[in-house]
Amino acid sequence: MTSSLLFNVTTFAYLVSMLLFFAFLASRAAALGTAGIVTAYAGLAAQSGAILLRWKESYDLGFGHAPLSNLYESVVFFSWTIVLIFALLDLKYKYRVIGAFVMPFALLGMAWAQLGLHSGIEPLVPALQSNWLLYHVVTCFLGYAAFAVACGISIMYLIKSGGEERADASSGLMALFPPIRVLDDLNYRAIMVGFPLLTLGIITGAAWANYAWGTYWSWDPKETWSLIVWFVYAAFLHARFTRGWVGKKAAWLSIIGFAATIFCYLGVNLFLSGLHSYGGGR
Repeated sequence: MTSSLLFNVTTFAYLVSMLLFFAFLASRAAALGTAGIVTAYAGLAAQSGAILLRWKESYDLGFGHAPLSNLYESVVFFSWTIVLIFALLDLKYKYRVIGAFVMPFALLGMAWAQLGLHSGIEPLVPALQSNWLLYHVVTCFLGYAAFAVACGISIMYLIKSGGEERADASSGLMALFPPIRVLDDLNYRAIMVGFPLLTLGIITGAAWANYAWGTYWSWDPKETWSLIVWFVYAAFLHARFTRGWVGKKAAWLSIIGFAATIFCYLGVNLFLSGLHSYGGGR
């Protein structure tokens, strides 16, 4: 058994889970929703095992580091955190239809990592040889995952509210959607989870930067975009608390925030040079 094999099993499980959720939307058969979430849980278990096995393989090769050191490993970990946040949401609220809007993110990540990225285990570059790497990456990606779930819920909100304006929200697939009041609240709660995690990720990243390069902040493109993302979600919370922003405005701001998050994560790594260039993959 190798981590690569388990990651392939994970990708297949996420594909099946997504298709089951789509079938659930089309047929409204509860059994398909249950099968979708069970398959997602199975994929999450396989991916958890694969990440631990890859960590062990790193030690077997004499490198001995957490599997968070390059673009392949970070994309895999991002996918894992998305399904983890979705699973926690499902355990609490049981709105399984959300899986149809969240599992595609996890599947895309795993498919890209497996088919398009270099997956070799390599020694850490000097800048990454710090425990701050683990704290920084884990907090950032849990925050990113919460924003991904919020984005999926926001898309559901916009579809549902559009259906209500056309007076057909109580029929067809939208009958499965939670009420828009619930979707708006779930969007807010997901961002309330992600925002402090992103804040913690920025703080641990600054501590790591000071350890690696002798300065807490250097306006590197990744640092600048992290701050932009932080301001977008800070604006979301500020507008909600002080201006009463709910509904469509909040949904659109959540989607814009996740687009900024993806650019901060992938766009900066792939298209801009800076201190995080090691994360650009090959």
